[in-house]
Amino acid sequence: MPAYLIADIEIHDAVAYEEYKRIVPESVARHGGRFLIRGGAVDSKEGGWNPRRLTVIEFPTMEQARRFYDSPEYAPALAIRLKASNARLVLADGV
Repeated sequence: MPAYLIADIEIHDAVAYEEYKRIVPESVARHGGRFLIRGGAVDSKEGGWNPRRLTVIEFPTMEQARRFYDSPEYAPALAIRLKASNARLVLADGV
């Protein structure tokens, strides 16, 4: 069953975040993930949710999504993202 990393990211250091964007795709791919949404326009319809930067990454399984997030390959990119932005992030099972 697929799983999804869903993040709403508010960037406060655009220069550092550009470095994150440059290096993260390799570790995503290494864990079988693929970007479905990476920034782009959002049309908020209900509930007042207006994500700053919406990201959705699909992984083949929840285990692969967890391994990606906790991996040593992702750790340097995660450190950059944590310094450059604030995020709300979940891993969710798909159907």
